[in-house]
Amino acid sequence: MTENNGGARPGKPVDAQARLPGDLEPAGMIDRMIRVDHAGEYGARRIYEGQLAVLRTSKIGPEIRHMHQQELRHLKHFDDLMVTRGARPTALQPIWHFAGFALGAATALMGERAAMACTVAVEEVIDEHYARQAGQLGPEEADLKAAIEEFREEELEHRDTALAHGAEQAPGYEILSAAIKSGSRLAIWLSERI
Repeated sequence: MTENNGGARPGKPVDAQARLPGDLEPAGMIDRMIRVDHAGEYGARRIYEGQLAVLRTSKIGPEIRHMHQQELRHLKHFDDLMVTRGARPTALQPIWHFAGFALGAATALMGERAAMACTVAVEEVIDEHYARQAGQLGPEEADLKAAIEEFREEELEHRDTALAHGAEQAPGYEILSAAIKSGSRLAIWLSERI
């Protein structure tokens, strides 16, 4: 599935001359970015909460708590942006509330490595997503771009932490990873629009 980037072409900052018929105005594209990033950080928060519900006392509990704290900081940033920029949240947030927790808890019940495989899959999709967004933002959105790039680096740290904790040794890693990546990409596409 190909992700639509709010009407902007991948890797191109949005300006009036680069837009095509049917593309969002720049303000609409920013609204969409904030909405989907807020939804993603909210979903990540819920995934880690689901993992912690199962693995709180495990040896990877401290790592999960650390990643969860970073996701809470990312979410707070997008909460604040939604207010200051007047962006609306996704109408799907109640679904992501349940689905994120369920994904985190289900993979944690499969074992520590499966929980870490979930983290790798989600963070790899988020890395691609944030990189695409950063490429679309021009100098007039320097603050938003800086935040996205900072959060992207932390998401990559989460991926690396999960790999170091044996994510790739999870039973059925390739299938689990592909399924979670597909679901994450679908969640991004839906959250941009609904």
